Amino acid sequence: MKKIVFTFSIITAVVFSSLLSCKNANEQSQNIQPPAVIEGQQTTFDSTAIDDFFVTYPQLKEYQPEVKKLYRKHQYRYIWFDKNGINEFANLLYDKTNNLEEEGVATNVPYKAKFDGIHNSLNGDSKPNIETELLHSSLYFFYVMKVYHGLDTDKSKEAEWYIPRKKQSYINYLDSLLTNPALINKDEKNLFSQYFLLKKALQKYRQIEKKGGWNNINIDTAVTSYKIGDSASVIAAIRKRLFLSEDLKSDSGSPIYDSELSKGILNYKERRGFLSNSTITNALIEDLNIPVSQRIKTIIVNMERCRWVSSDIPKAKELIAINIPSFQLSYFKNQEVVLRSKVVVGKILNKTVIFSAPMKYIVFSPYWNVPASIKKNEILPAIAKNPNYLTEHNMEWNGNNIRQKPGPKNSLGLIKFLFPNSNDIYLHDTPSKNLFEKETRAFSHGCIRVAKPKELAIEILKDNPEWTPEKIDSAMHSGKETWLTLKEKIPVYIGYFTAWVDNDGTIHFYNDIYKRDETLATLLFEQ
Repeated sequence: MKKIVFTFSIITAVVFSSLLSCKNANEQSQNIQPPAVIEGQQTTFDSTAIDDFFVTYPQLKEYQPEVKKLYRKHQYRYIWFDKNGINEFANLLYDKTNNLEEEGVATNVPYKAKFDGIHNSLNGDSKPNIETELLHSSLYFFYVMKVYHGLDTDKSKEAEWYIPRKKQSYINYLDSLLTNPALINKDEKNLFSQYFLLKKALQKYRQIEKKGGWNNINIDTAVTSYKIGDSASVIAAIRKRLFLSEDLKSDSGSPIYDSELSKGILNYKERRGFLSNSTITNALIEDLNIPVSQRIKTIIVNMERCRWVSSDIPKAKELIAINIPSFQLSYFKNQEVVLRSKVVVGKILNKTVIFSAPMKYIVFSPYWNVPASIKKNEILPAIAKNPNYLTEHNMEWNGNNIRQKPGPKNSLGLIKFLFPNSNDIYLHDTPSKNLFEKETRAFSHGCIRVAKPKELAIEILKDNPEWTPEKIDSAMHSGKETWLTLKEKIPVYIGYFTAWVDNDGTIHFYNDIYKRDETLATLLFEQ
């Protein structure tokens, strides 16, 4: 009987212990705040110490409001210390801040020598120190503002970026990091996933730079182009250049333009958004001569743009994204691309604006209501020269305005997609199909012409049984304007990325058609 009682006692103790452990684990998972007690030590400090601290460390003063909010939330408890001294995340934060270059951030850390002294002279003293405590809180806000937030909204608008930016609570985020410091290494809850792909590309291109980069290729002006079968010393130089940027798997050193080199040329042209052919022109050689340092700068500039993109955007059920420099539209459903299309964007004098808005309508066989500026600067002068201009262009007066009637020659083509906005920009078809075969496609007055408008409409209406492909085609050719209100609005994002990395790690560089990179680089590198 004693054995039975003893065994039952042991089982009861184990069960009780297990339940208690589960309870504690559950409480810990729900309470992400740092421990309230540091064994045998003072756990709180006088709130007036914060103001005194920023008098002593004025270079950190911009973070004073956030530091105050942080400690009000934590009842002025120490959060950077545990029973062993400075905690794990404090050390990780220090390491991350020492490697800001990896994040594409070019700036000096305020009071770096002070932080170096703290972390390089640890003597095992676990006693909390108010100066060390507030230095780390300030360092945290310095880090997240530089790496996660980037330039403030006013400066991003100065760089002509008008997509709304997500408001982040970095105070709440700190609680998560204190519980799980590893989150800081790759947290796509706070950063657009493209950021991390560009970060890897930055590391690769910096390695190329450390090894000497690539040499400038001499251009023989007596030769306009090279084709497969041609032989020249410049061919060997091009082969080496493409090997360094991993467009070629190996470098044979051959001066003969062979099929292997042709594959490298095609890879490079695809990454650059150039027309796909194997001809090597002097213009292509000039492009190959762009130094690796410039490519690094381009990557850094685009990492900054990624900081302005909400990490929630790619998670949308569906969205349409247009990248101006790549002249491409991508339609996503459930985070998968279901349609890609070439586009024509605004010319230099009529830049397409970077913004977002929800698509609400599709208009079949649309009228083109001529904008006031085009009416004044183009149509009225044409009428003055040719009284029959409106008739010849299937146009008519509509009150005091001019519009073009529906039809195959309508400037908007047979269909348009509306996402009402103050910029009066929308997507539309075009009768000028030949423009989609151009390498640089900046020809419009600001709106975006789509190479595959019918395919886009079919994909948008795929789940609407009333609108079959046949009905869509019929409505496009009816000659009568028909409006369709979408059951579900589709977010449309018009962005500007001159560097973009595919999921397989392939980086694409696109021409900075509106010269926005240099403006942004100036804002970044003057920090």
